[in-house]
Amino acid sequence: MGKKEPVTLFGRRLRQARRGAGIPQDKLGVRIGLDEHTASARISRYESGVHEPPFELAEKLAKELKVPTAYFYCDNDELAEFLLVWRYLLKADKKEIGCIVENRLFSKGLIGKKVV
Repeated sequence: MGKKEPVTLFGRRLRQARRGAGIPQDKLGVRIGLDEHTASARISRYESGVHEPPFELAEKLAKELKVPTAYFYCDNDELAEFLLVWRYLLKADKKEIGCIVENRLFSKGLIGKKVV
């Protein structure tokens, strides 16, 4: 019998990030400071949606899995994928992307002109 798919957004994102990093549940739990005897069960419960970790623990999970903490809570799949690649961009590239988005929204009348 296979494992159930996570029912919560946090659980789904955590499982995706953990599997992407190739880290078993027990090892991930131990790496973030959980007791080795309960680490696997606790990570499993976070992934299945039975429990959601406190934000401080989510930050530790994100750091260990090398994803932004916001990734776990992002309810838009496209934006979540964007969050994963954002860290690889240079500061100048991030600024340029921000300007492109602002200009596009301004040209469509969705935002007012930004005062610099």
